[in-house]
Amino acid sequence: MRYLSFVFILLLPLLTAPDGADARQKGIRQIIQEGGASDSFWSVVVMDRDGGILEAVEPDRLVRPASIQKLLVTAAYLQELGSDYTFETTLCGVGGQEDTVWRGDLIVRGGGDPSINDDFYSDPLFLFEKWAAALADEGIERIEGDLIADDSRFDDQPWPRGWEWDDLSFYYAVELSALSFNKNVVNLDVFADGPPGSRPEIRWFPFNTDYIDFINEQLITGPETAYDESYRRLPGTNTILLRSTLPQGYVEEEPLSIHNPSLYFVDTFLRYLDQRGITVEGELKVNPPEVSYRESPCRFIDRHESVPVSEMIRQVNTESDNFYAEMLAKELAVEAYGTPGTTENGLKAIEGYLQTVGVDTSRVYMRDASGMAPANLIRASDVNRVLVEMARSDKFEIYLASLAEAGRSGTLEHRFGGSPIRGHFYGKTGYLSGVRSLAGYLQARTGREIVVTIFTNNYTMRTSAMDRLHERILEYLYAVY
Repeated sequence: MRYLSFVFILLLPLLTAPDGADARQKGIRQIIQEGGASDSFWSVVVMDRDGGILEAVEPDRLVRPASIQKLLVTAAYLQELGSDYTFETTLCGVGGQEDTVWRGDLIVRGGGDPSINDDFYSDPLFLFEKWAAALADEGIERIEGDLIADDSRFDDQPWPRGWEWDDLSFYYAVELSALSFNKNVVNLDVFADGPPGSRPEIRWFPFNTDYIDFINEQLITGPETAYDESYRRLPGTNTILLRSTLPQGYVEEEPLSIHNPSLYFVDTFLRYLDQRGITVEGELKVNPPEVSYRESPCRFIDRHESVPVSEMIRQVNTESDNFYAEMLAKELAVEAYGTPGTTENGLKAIEGYLQTVGVDTSRVYMRDASGMAPANLIRASDVNRVLVEMARSDKFEIYLASLAEAGRSGTLEHRFGGSPIRGHFYGKTGYLSGVRSLAGYLQARTGREIVVTIFTNNYTMRTSAMDRLHERILEYLYAVY
């Protein structure tokens, strides 16, 4: 990945554009006017490498940021946790071994790791394979006790406050737990291979597990019809209603959220052990009320250490991954305030970081870390303030590497394809219903390095048209600076 050499030396107050900027400021306003979007709420801030404002449109207006919020929280994670910070997930046993039998319980202690999936490993079942091998190396073929999940590192609140009810069945709004596997989703594949009027075939990962109960009411329609998606998990259950209509020959892949991630983890582990010839005779339990499993000496079996935070924030920003953003917030809460980690304490710690870089947090309203909650509010001027401060940080290269590259990677891969901006902008996108945002670092045609934040709220045009307006603004800045 190519890096821009941003070295910012002074952060000036973000208030209004300086004298002599009026003509250029009209350039952005004219693009908005000509684009037919002047009735939307706009907030735009453009700064130079020294932190001085080049252009601004309502820089201090409070707006909904959507996923641009991730730029703030990942800056906090890097500064407060450190780029080398890792998570540990541990397997241990209470009891003792007699011949090939473990007489006692196995305990999985969750460390808050969001990366036990295939983002960084070729097989999402990699940890279960490692642990099955560890048990086999000890000669253990049978566990007489229970398989226990200890997820007490985080609280038991499954979601941040304010998420939309309709989102909770999908991969971008999963339940959170200190013990998580496969991003707390089941991967559903649907094959519309039959004749119109019939049900499509379904398969799912892992193991076509009956931890999930799919009610398949989907329908195959004619080959010229459109796909109409309909998935809904019944609240507080693992029953998922499938009511999509799919044109004949269509194949759909959909990751869907599960209920009770910690139980899902140990249930999947149990199934994996069974496939490897290791049986568990006891029950699956999550934080059982008896305290002996925490107080008794626990014989170490294996420990998994995650990839570092420097890799995780790339997943947060480049791919706009809500799950990583929220899990890291709870872990930050553990480090700042102790267990259990809560979203509220994580946000409190993030606001503490924002204060250190000069953000007036009385004008920041954060309900989550990912930007999913519509109640989040922030100013474009404060986003730019954080971007400039990060450009002055010794962690800037890591931070910049976490961003999507225009026309080449992540959420920007399919934008700016035929634009001069391609390869010259590293940033983050944001989207909610009625919200489109874009922020990051732009290298202009002259080589000048600038920081840009663009927020649009309450728009009614098609999102693709709004994307084009944002691209026109960046192209204008690229050309004139």
